[in-house]
Amino acid sequence: MSTYPRRLVLGVAAGAVASAALPLTVAGEAHAAAGQWVPVPDPVPVPLDGLYDNDGIDTAASPGGDFDGSGYTFPGEELPSGRVEVDGISFDFPGSAAGAKNNVVALGQRIELPPGRYLSALFLTAGSYGNATGTATVHYADGSTTTAGMGGADWYSAGGPLSAPYRYTPGGTKDEHSVGIGVSEVWTDPQREAVAITLPVTNPAEEGKTSLHVFALALQPVAQGRALVLRDAHSTNSLLDSTGAQSVEATVINAGTVAILGGDKVSVQVDVDGARTVGPARIRRLDPGEQSRVRVGIRNRTGTAPGTEQDGSVTVRGRGTQAAAARRRLTLGVADYGPTEASLSGHQAPYWFNGAKFGIFIHWGVYSVPAWAPVGVQYAEWYWDQMQDPANPTHAYHRTTYGEDFAYDDFIPRFTAERFDPRAWVELFREAGAEYHVLTSKHHEGFALWDTKVSDRNSVKLGPKRDLIKELFEASRRYTPELHRGLYFSMPEWFNPDNPWMGHAPRNPYTLQPVPYTGYTAGKDYVKDLQAPQMLELIHGYDPEVIWADIGGVNDSLNVLAEYFNHAKNRARPIEVAVNDRAGIGFHDFTTPEYTTYANTVVAKWEASRGLDPRSYGYNQATPDDAYMTAEEVVHSLVDIVSKNGNFLLDIGPRADGTIPEIMQTRLRETGRWLRTNGEAIYDTTYWSRMAQLGEDLRFTVRPNEAFYIHSLARPGAQLTVEAPVPIRSGDKVTMLGHDRPLTWTVRNGALVIDVPEAARKAGLHAWVFKVEWHG
Repeated sequence: MSTYPRRLVLGVAAGAVASAALPLTVAGEAHAAAGQWVPVPDPVPVPLDGLYDNDGIDTAASPGGDFDGSGYTFPGEELPSGRVEVDGISFDFPGSAAGAKNNVVALGQRIELPPGRYLSALFLTAGSYGNATGTATVHYADGSTTTAGMGGADWYSAGGPLSAPYRYTPGGTKDEHSVGIGVSEVWTDPQREAVAITLPVTNPAEEGKTSLHVFALALQPVAQGRALVLRDAHSTNSLLDSTGAQSVEATVINAGTVAILGGDKVSVQVDVDGARTVGPARIRRLDPGEQSRVRVGIRNRTGTAPGTEQDGSVTVRGRGTQAAAARRRLTLGVADYGPTEASLSGHQAPYWFNGAKFGIFIHWGVYSVPAWAPVGVQYAEWYWDQMQDPANPTHAYHRTTYGEDFAYDDFIPRFTAERFDPRAWVELFREAGAEYHVLTSKHHEGFALWDTKVSDRNSVKLGPKRDLIKELFEASRRYTPELHRGLYFSMPEWFNPDNPWMGHAPRNPYTLQPVPYTGYTAGKDYVKDLQAPQMLELIHGYDPEVIWADIGGVNDSLNVLAEYFNHAKNRARPIEVAVNDRAGIGFHDFTTPEYTTYANTVVAKWEASRGLDPRSYGYNQATPDDAYMTAEEVVHSLVDIVSKNGNFLLDIGPRADGTIPEIMQTRLRETGRWLRTNGEAIYDTTYWSRMAQLGEDLRFTVRPNEAFYIHSLARPGAQLTVEAPVPIRSGDKVTMLGHDRPLTWTVRNGALVIDVPEAARKAGLHAWVFKVEWHG
């Protein structure tokens, strides 16, 4: 049997919508009462051979498959065959026999299960042409059903526990880009006997269509009594904020039928030669079927060099005895990063980023001068590109407004920033409740907002004649030091004569005659002489805590990001940094859906971005005030995203003079007012492992070991009924944030029912947040 540890998993975890609250006394309670931990049954692999309908795995000797509808396939030489163990779960993984089918494209197929009571169903999945999500249905022997989110990460952008360094092209050659398969977990109700699962309905495997592919399935039976499972235990390169110690992460799952409470004194620690535990993790509340991601702090002993590998154990203890344990190969301390995917893969989004939840994106550049696009249709910051196309409305608008001889670069002198007040900006961001901000250092137009030394096409030599990044960052550090600072950077430039992304150097779109690329001298190696040096200038000169790359394309990102991570950790005062998924390589710390979100919880970190504008990041002067997002829409988006493990990066587009439109300021301040009352249910919370949402109006978040939050996006009536297994016990206190008096509650037929007086309903706005404060 091959054993594969879980690496980066962009899976979906969402719970059974109709599950009832689990009882505290069931078969096996005799063991529980005696304080014993009962063994957890082994996972049960379920054969899928009869359902396979897609050949997505090739070998050099047996080509001919077609995973994604465009002829690309996984390389069979790099994947296992037969029984494979992924972080303690055994799966039957299909082989790569010539012409054989080896995965199911999810189109609503029904999978018959060995009848039994299960905690969850775990699938090995991948998405083609994007991250694929949908709703699975679990069928029970009594005729009832539950639904749960299920998904697969885009095979081309996520590593996954099963990964390969390349894929095969339609011609059978190697495409040197890593591809992967991840784990998606569907929760089932262990009180009922499950008999089948119906897969989501996605798309057939066709070019350009997002499809969910299922390779294998295993079921985790429930243990009768008090039982815990330890999964995905591994060392990380992250540091705990409280101690500065290295973090070892693990997932603890309540695999039994008895709730874990504070009196059980459950803790997780690490035992390994060469290091010691300085911050054991503690779990105060974990209901049956729930899971908790914990962080254990360790610190190297004297003489243990950073990067030393050592066998160790991660142990869960409770009620005075061992409840679960796992042996793992741990890396002790954080060695310097090397310019390889393997080395960079040890990096992950920092804990501050996970807890921040809400950031402000700022698109500001030469495009802020024309500031025009059809409202709700196009990005205004793409003005230069869109004016090239005679069929695009921007082409005619520019001719009418500025004339055919007015080149895009003629806007540069009008980008003045004369009313730019960086202190007012950052204080507005703080008032909005944001915890970080990300400024466009250079957009696709190639105009840099700092004093870059490798090109005169920048805001110090031209236009404002000011280092705008420096001014913003200095104001942020001085007046809002609690905010984290990041920078957007476009990897390509539309019309850079040395590497034109759009295929040609600057030209008059009406006559097609060449025009200057102002401030730039052609003849450079675009990556070596411009792109990489500029990124390094930002890294060393401004210390951004986020690099938000865009587009990808040609790059030297392996070297640049290795330098970025090493610079951050080796500073006199180290900082924890993050990079997104658009730097042109497979590695990333978080993914970035744009003007959309994920439908279900995505376990790997992600961040959704969009503008307050209906379809623009840069300022669009044509957009009327009533077309911008309302405060309610901002709050609903934030709550929905956070409940699914995402961050919300909300964009504003300042004018060319540096002023932020009044409607944008108003929306940010309104959002901040809501967060001042309800922020504890947003910041530093995590997703609920059972489900992200119930119906259209309810969302859930958890503050580990402290509280459970129910977000109602609709104004509640006299009673709020939550038909979900809310983790609540006698003695717990229920309140509504903004209305501090305790609320009366009860559990009826497995549903939590909260009495909501009129005073509480009136106290809420945009979203009403109910807090279950755990006691005992």
